[in-house]
Amino acid sequence: MSKKNLQARDISWLSFNARVLQEANDPTVPLKQRIRFLGIHSNNLDEFFRVRVATLRRMIELGGKKGNMHLEDNPQAILDQIQMTVLQQQNEFNRIWEDILKQLNKEKVYLTNEQNLNKEQQEFVKNFFDESVRANIIPLLIESLPQLPYLRDKSIYLGVVMRKTASAYDQKYSLIEIPSKVVGRFVQLPSPPGEHHIILLEDVIRFNLPYIFSYFGYDHFDAHIFKVTKDAEIDIDNDVSTSFVQKIEKGLKNRRKGKPVRFLYDKEMDAGLLEYLIRRLNLSRRDNIIPGGRIHNFRHFMDFPDVFKAQKKERVPFTHPDLQKAQRVTEVILQKDVMLHLPYHSFGSVIDLLREAAMDPDVTTIKITAYRLAPASRVINALINAARNGKEVVVMLELRARFDEENNLEWKEVLEEEGVKVLIGVANLKVHAKLCVIKKKQGTRIIQYGFVSTGNLNEKTARVYADHCLLTSNRSVMADINRIFKYLENPKTTIQHLRNCNTLLVCPNAMRKRLIAMIDREIKTAKTKKTAKIYIKLNSLSDELLINKLYEAATAGVELNIIVRSIFCPKTDQRRFKQPIHAVSIIDEYLEHARVLIFHNGGKEKMYISSADWMVRNLDHRIEAAVPILQPAIQKELKDIINIQLADNVKARWLDDELSNNYVISGDEKKIRSQIETYQYLYQKTGKHSEASSH
Repeated sequence: MSKKNLQARDISWLSFNARVLQEANDPTVPLKQRIRFLGIHSNNLDEFFRVRVATLRRMIELGGKKGNMHLEDNPQAILDQIQMTVLQQQNEFNRIWEDILKQLNKEKVYLTNEQNLNKEQQEFVKNFFDESVRANIIPLLIESLPQLPYLRDKSIYLGVVMRKTASAYDQKYSLIEIPSKVVGRFVQLPSPPGEHHIILLEDVIRFNLPYIFSYFGYDHFDAHIFKVTKDAEIDIDNDVSTSFVQKIEKGLKNRRKGKPVRFLYDKEMDAGLLEYLIRRLNLSRRDNIIPGGRIHNFRHFMDFPDVFKAQKKERVPFTHPDLQKAQRVTEVILQKDVMLHLPYHSFGSVIDLLREAAMDPDVTTIKITAYRLAPASRVINALINAARNGKEVVVMLELRARFDEENNLEWKEVLEEEGVKVLIGVANLKVHAKLCVIKKKQGTRIIQYGFVSTGNLNEKTARVYADHCLLTSNRSVMADINRIFKYLENPKTTIQHLRNCNTLLVCPNAMRKRLIAMIDREIKTAKTKKTAKIYIKLNSLSDELLINKLYEAATAGVELNIIVRSIFCPKTDQRRFKQPIHAVSIIDEYLEHARVLIFHNGGKEKMYISSADWMVRNLDHRIEAAVPILQPAIQKELKDIINIQLADNVKARWLDDELSNNYVISGDEKKIRSQIETYQYLYQKTGKHSEASSH
């Protein structure tokens, strides 16, 4: 298939980040959320440069040699387009931030700087610096150093120019790393009644520069923020004498030395210092050298202080109605399947299931996969308690979960100290499936139950990520989960265990083939003029083979309804299609993270929830699983939720061939904001009336 029939993956991703920016720009979104969306946009872009821009540059260096990469036809053209798009978005970002600052001032929230402090605030800032900041900074006089010190990827730095009024020639350069991680980025100042004055940590340091450098005799200081983004790829070496863990640890150390892929700086920075930094970092003008405003690392703004007037009652997670009156989650699951729709339903039910298993004297074994865990993980706490109670506990901990590698290495140590068996991955395959199987003695037999989820076992993100988790004791589902764990526990023997999975769709073996077979069935049906429909909900859709198959379906007349949050590479309106592909993206308060597949199947619908996006990396280079939804009541619930999302005319955008991000607008019809409607739909099943606001 020609790449002309596809949107470039990375340009499509930038279009997604523009949708995040739209939320920051929306005056109907609460101010705290608007600031948070700016933080999300900034954090997304940082990761994009660390991973995707770095990968495109590697492609250019490879010069067409494939290695293990999925090569683009013209990576340099894509990099040029990225540079132009990012600069345009940066201008829009700055415009939105200026508007938000005005709105903050209307609410009597003032973001001040070192030049605008009254006497009381000046005294406070001086004392705060002495007590909380001074011990956490090490100013470096960089001109005297033989090479520029190591610059951390996620940090921001003050580039300081020190001068003496008496001599234009007497100046020095210094660097100060801003210790945001230790101290926090925001400092609340003494403020008049009814007002909130906030200063950024770098401005606290700016104010104190004369004290920091008092012994040098300089009396004039210019200080501007900059940051460096580096290639985040971990290269795993092939040294057979080192263990996999040692290779990950070595890869992490090498990542810190990664090549810079972006340099952002305050456009007011002293020209001499700017030129000096660019030269010492070995950057060229093609290296995404991006001028910006006074503030960088907006990702911290996701944690902006909560100084806002109280909003109406917020939506809070509630217990699934089937579990509300049950003494034990386990007893319900052994009788029937339960589908949790997070974050509407409480993730606490998953924790309860694991705690019950940890304490149940009849439970013998718990096996679970873990990809990204919460900082003080209650999931891990339950598993440790199970091990202490004599259960066999097996945790598949994916050490290569990007940006969570160090956390997972630490969790590995904690778990192993408690007697938990930790599996650390499979060569060349990331384990991304979200699976759990619990084995329990009941009389003379062993019964099994557990869950399959679309999202991580992370109670922190479960409050903001929209996912589905099927709690089940279905024997054929549990049999397949056991097969996957047999493979994970001894991957060198045979991959046949994965091939023997009959109920779950498993990557890298069967999922792609089974998906193609189900799409083919809809194509065949459409050609006989009968009803043929496919509903697809994903985070990302970029796999060429499956896109080609969807094009074939659209040409045959299959009705395609697609919801994709971020990367979307198909072109939806082609002449050969009997009807355009209906594709939307929903960006709202919760991150739409679930993957759902529904095939009409001649009226006997086949439904799946999955951990896998339709990307080459998921389908060919990861262990993934999709579980069928078999209970009619849950099928109806899942289909209803998908239909609510397809009807969204407030937060949905069309995924069109122009990447326009136009909102779906339905004239004078009722406004349907799918996350609100979904909450109300699920909440009314509890028999209660929700008074939660639209925010």
